[in-house]
Amino acid sequence: MTLRTLDGTTFAQMVLLGANHLTNNAKMIDALNVFPVPDGDTGTNMNLSMTSGASEVKNTDPSRVTNVAQALAKGLLMGARGNSGVILSQLFRGFARGVEGKDTLTTKDFANGLDVGVKTAYKAVIKPVEGTILTVAKDTANKAVELAETNEDLETFLEDVLKAAKLSLKNTPELLPVLKEVGVVDSGGQGLVTIYEGFLASLKGEELPSSDQSVDISDMVNAEHHKLAQDFMNTEDIEFGYCTEFMVKFEEDKIVDNPFDEDTFRNELSEYGDSLLVVSDDEIVKVHIHAEYPGDVLNLGQRFGSFVSLKVENMRQQHTSIVGDKKVNKKPKALSEYGIVSVAMGEGLKELLESLGATVVIQGGQTMNPSTQDITNAIKEANAKNIIILPNNKNIIMAADQAAELAEANTVVVPTKTIPQGMSALLAFHPEVDLEENKQNMLGASKEVKTGQVTYAVRDTQIDGMTIENGNFMGLAEGQIKATDKDRFETIKLLLAELIDEDDEIITILQGEDASDEDVNALVEYLEENYEDLEIEKHKGNQPIYSFIFSVE
Repeated sequence: MTLRTLDGTTFAQMVLLGANHLTNNAKMIDALNVFPVPDGDTGTNMNLSMTSGASEVKNTDPSRVTNVAQALAKGLLMGARGNSGVILSQLFRGFARGVEGKDTLTTKDFANGLDVGVKTAYKAVIKPVEGTILTVAKDTANKAVELAETNEDLETFLEDVLKAAKLSLKNTPELLPVLKEVGVVDSGGQGLVTIYEGFLASLKGEELPSSDQSVDISDMVNAEHHKLAQDFMNTEDIEFGYCTEFMVKFEEDKIVDNPFDEDTFRNELSEYGDSLLVVSDDEIVKVHIHAEYPGDVLNLGQRFGSFVSLKVENMRQQHTSIVGDKKVNKKPKALSEYGIVSVAMGEGLKELLESLGATVVIQGGQTMNPSTQDITNAIKEANAKNIIILPNNKNIIMAADQAAELAEANTVVVPTKTIPQGMSALLAFHPEVDLEENKQNMLGASKEVKTGQVTYAVRDTQIDGMTIENGNFMGLAEGQIKATDKDRFETIKLLLAELIDEDDEIITILQGEDASDEDVNALVEYLEENYEDLEIEKHKGNQPIYSFIFSVE
């Protein structure tokens, strides 16, 4: 039997199984790292991002594909973690745009959604690298557009689309030399293929190994979406306080004077609130919106006919009853001129960054990238007119950029990639200069410091002509592996030789949670004997993963 159209409920089920399949394979995807350092978080980041998207889908009306796609895009956007999660959110954000307004999808509609998704994702990346998830998405979309010209059956169409995705994934090592050197495919691309596998299995009614079969589509229809996020916000943060829903039956005499156009009406309503949903047919229009002045919204709807039903609920009151918040009328705190949001993992590093001027420190970093929502929440907590974000990790920069775009405050990102860079940036901050000048000064300062890190390998590999055994220690200078040995102290000596030159004056030691005070004392003694001109500072960072982090300047 030929399946020519895909409805919203079926697509929602595909999304849920795709997310479940990604969850079940997250550790496998984590393992596909081109470096043997413990930054194996692509699967984790994609899983957390997709889980956020699926949660949003479970709580939306699946009667139209556009609803499901928009819910997925929204959930992914707010839950996006790491570069892979941000790119995934852009792929499905574009997909939602490509299928906007669609009740059901044909193969051509589905292909167009994939194509628009690729264009959106490529625009989000300043310097796209081929051989990554972007390439897999692009090759898949191109093949989908080609297939849709001659194939109207969604099942066989998606089978061939998945084959194209797997072929592109297999080819990623040919495009990105580091993948070929280590002998793995791109982890982000593997994550995307995993999602597509779930899509196809759901459409065909097949079960995937270890799939979560507990998800019931009826849960999506009956969910009360307003109660899902209440524990994660303050009552006073609700910008649009009234959940407003109404249905209008068109009346001919009113339509003559006020012709109805769904897109025009949707755009008009969008000025009055958020969480907007407009669904219409020849007889009625149904609207859901969170608005601050529901009377104004109802007046707009009544121009087209008479109300069949309407409902207005005070969400601030609902929130108070749910979480017991008695501060609805609390006067907001005055905004500070500046707030600095920084990211670090380890209580010692958090205290250190706060002592240097960070307003809010988000717990996160390698293997635990904060999401766009986490950073957005921190921006609000900073409560300032001007916000500066210090990601302190290359995998967090894209999520920080995305949070900056969503922020109401004037927000910039200083793209620091390490804790030492973040520390130097904080020292360069001046409260008396404007935001852009601070950004440039802090960026310049971050480039003046060198970063060293000591960690361990999670598997055997050979890279950059260096053989590394599982469990060996590794020394990284500016993110590049420069030393390895079975003994940690020997690794540190080799790393310091690469890191320190005759012009350097200060070295700061950040002690990790698995390094003892005796280890630090031995290290200080070695530095004093072999680098006598260096001034030595030391702090307990308590950071996981890295036994030591060095800042050299």
